[in-house]
Amino acid sequence: MADAPHPAPRATNPGAPLPWTRRVALALGLHRPELRAWSMYDWAVSAMQTVIMTAVFPIYFISVAGADRPPEQATQALANANTLAAVVIAVLSPILGAMADFRAAKKRFLAVFMLIGVFSTAGMYFIQHGDLLLAATLFVLALAGATGSMTFYESLLPHIADEHEIDRVSTAAYAMGYIGGGVLLAINLAWISNPGLIGLPTGDDLPRAQATLPARLAFVSVGVWWLLFSIPMFRGVPEPARTLESDEQAGANALRVAFARLGETLREMRHYKQAFLAMLAFTIYNDGIQTIIKMATAFGTEIGIARSDLITAILIVQFVGIPCAFLFGSLAGRLGTKRSILLGLAVYTGICIFAYGINSAREFYILAILVGTVQGGTQALSRSLFASMVPKHKSGEFFGFYSVFEKFGGILGPLVFSIAIGQTGSSRGAILWVIAFFVVGGALLTRVNIPEGERMAREADARTRRA
Repeated sequence: MADAPHPAPRATNPGAPLPWTRRVALALGLHRPELRAWSMYDWAVSAMQTVIMTAVFPIYFISVAGADRPPEQATQALANANTLAAVVIAVLSPILGAMADFRAAKKRFLAVFMLIGVFSTAGMYFIQHGDLLLAATLFVLALAGATGSMTFYESLLPHIADEHEIDRVSTAAYAMGYIGGGVLLAINLAWISNPGLIGLPTGDDLPRAQATLPARLAFVSVGVWWLLFSIPMFRGVPEPARTLESDEQAGANALRVAFARLGETLREMRHYKQAFLAMLAFTIYNDGIQTIIKMATAFGTEIGIARSDLITAILIVQFVGIPCAFLFGSLAGRLGTKRSILLGLAVYTGICIFAYGINSAREFYILAILVGTVQGGTQALSRSLFASMVPKHKSGEFFGFYSVFEKFGGILGPLVFSIAIGQTGSSRGAILWVIAFFVVGGALLTRVNIPEGERMAREADARTRRA
């Protein structure tokens, strides 16, 4: 069974040291096949996040799909698409999470959302000049597919990782995501900037369809990459066993049970006070993190950083994030999960202060390095902290709520940023307002009693097993 305790690794000869490869795998949190298989989904889906959400598609959306509209209208359409996808997932996640728990179907729901995202991303190949509605529709579906699949993917974490290794496993998966997303983004940027590398037509007078072909092939490559590298997770991670509440029947209507479970969880949330407090703290400080992620390129553009330098900075964040995500996993073992997250928030506060005064591409690169040191580790440890304090038999449901808080929380930061620009007249002043998210979220995090939260989750699982 997936939830059974995992024995500590031992050498064949009890007195012999472990091979160096085994020691490295242990240090990274990838010492069992199911842990490595699970982390590969981060590798797979992160390509969508870097190429589609961050670097290539937003530029294509505005300059190609929205070519016959004023730039501000195209930008607004992209913002509306982001918001619509967030709302759809926020509404569906808790319901589908509860159904997945009841039916023992986390991987099946994950597969459905993944395929929606894969086909929508690959379908972006057909977006041509002026196809704003098609671009917005496919982007909403792709984003919903990615974020929806992550709800079920993350809910598998407490089933495959023991309490003492959950931080390292989560941070290792984030590092794998940085590698996967960064590698494909670098490959895509190479052939977009020099199409002749893969035998595509080059020149300044190409027909529109040929001129956009490198970017459109990049979108297809994301879909193929996402699908291909998801296979290890589906093959190597077992579906958690079905666990029924004492008042549930195996043949009951899944949707009815899902709503009943949601109501019960909302009523019982007071019994999981520490998990709820951690989720609330994450909602607030992650709002600051997401604001920096979403507004970084706009901020850089406003202060005169060239597009090529902005894309280089994105790659810097990806590749600096690889060792730093692993480092945060080790750091959590020494300082504790909560202290490590608080350290990351302190660095983010310094990032905002530093960003206020930057004027050159060199300084923007330094900013990217600083972001890369804490971005993945802080989010990964937040995920593992929450996972350690939720009952395993309701992990899909709880991560559904986690997704709701994360998505709705992501709306406030950009709104505050926009208001601050109106008040201060520039993004420089607005970036300082983001510090409030790190201060308030960090203050709430200090009040989380992790041992109590873990104890409550274990007791809930024990009661369910006895029932």
